[in-house]
Amino acid sequence: MPKLTLGIPKGSLENSTVEMFEKAGYKIKINSRSYFPTINDEEIDCMLIRAQEMSRYIEEGILDCGLTGKDWIAENGSDVTEITELVYGKVGRRPLRWVLAAPEYGDIKTVKDLEGKRIATEAVGMTKRYLKEKGINAHVEFSWGATEVKPPKLADAIVEITETGSSLRANRLAIIDEICTSTTRFIANNDTLKDSWKKKKIENLSLLLNAVLKAEGKVGIMLNVEKNNLDRILDLIPALNTPTISPLSNDSWVAVNTIIDESVVRDLAPKIIQHGGQDIVEFPLNKIFE
Repeated sequence: MPKLTLGIPKGSLENSTVEMFEKAGYKIKINSRSYFPTINDEEIDCMLIRAQEMSRYIEEGILDCGLTGKDWIAENGSDVTEITELVYGKVGRRPLRWVLAAPEYGDIKTVKDLEGKRIATEAVGMTKRYLKEKGINAHVEFSWGATEVKPPKLADAIVEITETGSSLRANRLAIIDEICTSTTRFIANNDTLKDSWKKKKIENLSLLLNAVLKAEGKVGIMLNVEKNNLDRILDLIPALNTPTISPLSNDSWVAVNTIIDESVVRDLAPKIIQHGGQDIVEFPLNKIFE
């Protein structure tokens, strides 16, 4: 049986990645003592790899495909094929930011204040390119983690990835500049895509994962309404596409089925009832295929 080797990012993206795959129909089970999770697809072998290293192993063909940040692909200079962009993270569905930060009550207020200073970061290459563009000479050293705690004693400033900024604020660091933004990418080895079976398997994974993200924050609603009230109900509903209208056994009534943002249901449902809608049912969505 042919196998596809899939890299799952270990660390901050781990839980949200597993949740996304589960909604796509793939149940991934991770054992804390193993780097080889199980998955309910006999055609896939999984391996936990840090996002920072993922693109290197995919470029080398050790893995066929996997998920990592666009930032780490650039940092490693990896020659891989980007299958799709998947905007999700540890906390929410937003791009991650690489920022330059320094102690909020310190002397470093602008990029120019970094001249001759020490900067700690995991993204050494990215930081050096940024400083070169700004015309700043500073010492950049690799940080093995817990980068936020290094200023002011172990470093003058840091370049770190953030989603909400809460960790920086907790360590009394102020953002001096934003270096770049990054989102998660589903990538594949270039030679892997020459194998028609693996290419199709990867394309199907991409389709399902994108369908999961499209369903985020959406719900389906069904309701019944008399035909003479239908236009008023349709004017109220902000449908994803044209709602489905189905006949009922009572010829004067129809059923309406559509997809809307979950956030509007609270205010929308009472209005629907006021305009003649009945038997409203809200149901969750795992995937939306378009």
